[in-house]
Amino acid sequence: LCLPSGCQIALAPDTKHFAVDWLGVEVSGATLGIVGMGSIGYKVAQRARAFDMRILYHNRRQRTKEEEEAVGAHYCERLQDLLPQSDFVMLVVNLTAETRRLIGRRELALMKPTATLINISRGAVVDQDALVEALQSKVIRAAALDVTDPEPLPRDHPLLALPNVIVTPHIGTATVQAMEMMAEEAVANILAVLKGQPIPSEVLP
Repeated sequence: LCLPSGCQIALAPDTKHFAVDWLGVEVSGATLGIVGMGSIGYKVAQRARAFDMRILYHNRRQRTKEEEEAVGAHYCERLQDLLPQSDFVMLVVNLTAETRRLIGRRELALMKPTATLINISRGAVVDQDALVEALQSKVIRAAALDVTDPEPLPRDHPLLALPNVIVTPHIGTATVQAMEMMAEEAVANILAVLKGQPIPSEVLP
């Protein structure tokens, strides 16, 4: 959270000096808990390994030993085992009946008071009222949200006024290259259906 507030201070017209005791949190060596180890979650793990992070994950099914070893990930069968150990908890799950409000008061209370919650999945995966309370009362240190419920949030929503929150407008895939790849993938799926072939990116219930 030093980045957005630091940018504001660097640009502020009344800034005379920079504080020497303004410290952030180191990523290298920290523990990342990934909730949802599908294709996106696994790519997150690959990138986190480059930062020498300890990687825990919770998923409906355990990855193969080879896949785990490739990224140095350790499986937590229960979400409540992952949360207390993680410095950063990243949500990378689909929104289903089972994952709606997956993170609520109980789960937030299990996290470290120094932990950061990162949501790149869907806003409704998190109980936002519980998150506001947790951030206000320092149950957790911070949150970084690319998704909210609804999108955008009402302009008077308390999440937007908290100093320990970063909110971005659902832009996790907002690059020219990503959009081109998604369009190509959609075309490949359509052509496969028309030809009676297996769908490359079939969405399974």
